[in-house]
Amino acid sequence: MFDISMIKCSEIADLVFSFISNGGKLPAISERYVVLPGFCDVHVHFREPGFSYKETVRTGCMAAARGGYTTVCTMPNLRPAPDCLKGLEAQLEIIKRDACIEVIPYGTITRGEEGEELSAMEELSHAVCAFSDDGRGVQSEELMRRAMECAKALGKVIAAHCEDSSLLSGGYIHDGAYARAHGHKGISSESEYIQIERDLRLAKETGVRYHVCHVSTKEGVELIRRSKKEGVDVTCETAPHYLVLCDEDLQEEGRFRMNPPLRSKEDREALIRGLIDGTVDMIATDHAPHSAQEKSGGLAGSAFGVVGLETAFPVLYTELVKKGILTVEKLSELMSLRPRNRFDIPQRGDFTVFETDTSYKIDPAEFLSKGRSTPFEGMTVYGKCILTVCGGQVVYENGRQILQN
Repeated sequence: MFDISMIKCSEIADLVFSFISNGGKLPAISERYVVLPGFCDVHVHFREPGFSYKETVRTGCMAAARGGYTTVCTMPNLRPAPDCLKGLEAQLEIIKRDACIEVIPYGTITRGEEGEELSAMEELSHAVCAFSDDGRGVQSEELMRRAMECAKALGKVIAAHCEDSSLLSGGYIHDGAYARAHGHKGISSESEYIQIERDLRLAKETGVRYHVCHVSTKEGVELIRRSKKEGVDVTCETAPHYLVLCDEDLQEEGRFRMNPPLRSKEDREALIRGLIDGTVDMIATDHAPHSAQEKSGGLAGSAFGVVGLETAFPVLYTELVKKGILTVEKLSELMSLRPRNRFDIPQRGDFTVFETDTSYKIDPAEFLSKGRSTPFEGMTVYGKCILTVCGGQVVYENGRQILQN
């Protein structure tokens, strides 16, 4: 149990006491500080084992703690891929050794995420939060049906990266006005929503717990809204960059290249409406670090992916809460309660404290992640993390990382 007497600031101590006394589910708020349940991100890439030059479990956890996260779920595009228990064990050993927060891995849907045969889902199910081939859409309808039937029997979630590869045509940003004006190859909205439509039909038929990763299109939001009304067991997430930016904000830099891409202003507005009416269930970062070299090729030549754990709350607080679009209570629900409920992750009394009265500029040089590529570089925000407590232990405090594992 965390010892409140360790907190030197009486105002923060009083807020933490109020937060704990009220069961640790709702924020405790003053004019300057807010105490929130530890955030839960169900979509991060920690790159280890296999790609530790991009990120490690340790550096990813450090970044998460600095961003107020006390639980993360790591996507399975690793080497070896967690497509069987033996493949998962290397990752679990690193987590046990190096994690300072709660880290729960995904298992793959297919062997090696290659879309040819199912992974060993049954032997993985006790150790993973869900199954996903994130980074690749499962192209075979029959294989996805079988995966859903297996996940249904195991009581697990299928979390899908929805992307029809036959419709990509070499695109790397949204197929919109910016792409046409600057001679870039576009990724159509259809490539996302056509696979969402297919999977929602399969989810209705199989009864699986189905989750759409990083929804970015207005058509996808509407399909999910309709399916929820029809009783389909579906949830979805979106990411901060899709809620705050659109293709009108693009610059010719690799820090603006991610998959799905930044869509149109209309898509962004549809996602915000989805948050407000409950169609969009949660916010995840899709934290996807790469080396500086991999992100140095501009829009056309850089790797897909941006970092997000250290910027998510300040960006969302500044752009959604301070502008009156969401309350801080609603934002807390989207970043903590709902992801935990959907993925069966208990709340352990973890919490984080942010100072919300002072503005600052996002500076990637200060990141604890190995990744530095963010579309929010230089943005003026409010909300600086000053304390994160996980499992009763301080894991981040006033700019000082405290490694516990």
